[in-house]
Amino acid sequence: MEQNYANILVPVDGSVQAELALKKAVTVAQQNNAHIDLLNVLRINHYGFYVSGSMPGGVIHDLAQDATSYLDSLVQTTRAATGFKDMAIHVRFGNPKTVISHEFVRDHQNDLIVLGATGMSAVARMVEGSVTAYVSRMAAVDVYVVRTDESGQPIDASQVAAENQEQPKFF
Repeated sequence: MEQNYANILVPVDGSVQAELALKKAVTVAQQNNAHIDLLNVLRINHYGFYVSGSMPGGVIHDLAQDATSYLDSLVQTTRAATGFKDMAIHVRFGNPKTVISHEFVRDHQNDLIVLGATGMSAVARMVEGSVTAYVSRMAAVDVYVVRTDESGQPIDASQVAAENQEQPKFF
């Protein structure tokens, strides 16, 4: 049985694993002549509370601008490295688990989700639960969880954790 994918969703959060997932998604997209939707989901409730109970619009705007700049840089880097151009960027607000698994896929007719095994620290996974675990259980489309590097070797979790500490986070 051969499966052809047309619309691939790649959620990214600034982690090494997410960016590795993008690289692998580009390979799948090139093989299938598919489109990639590059998504960053911002959880504004993670950024603290303000006296009014909500975050000022300027702060939300700045977060969205930062996320858009990050996604643009990923697109430019990917195009330069691979020549692949059929990518669109998206920034959404909400719970990454439900946005990725249900809402975005429904709105954009994605037929494959490619994401890193984890982008969170062990403590964050214990408190919130893994987005990847939720998506792989609940999404109605195929989910490709990236657990190996570009050469097919298992990802060194301790090395990746150290690298993730150095990168800005957009989630």
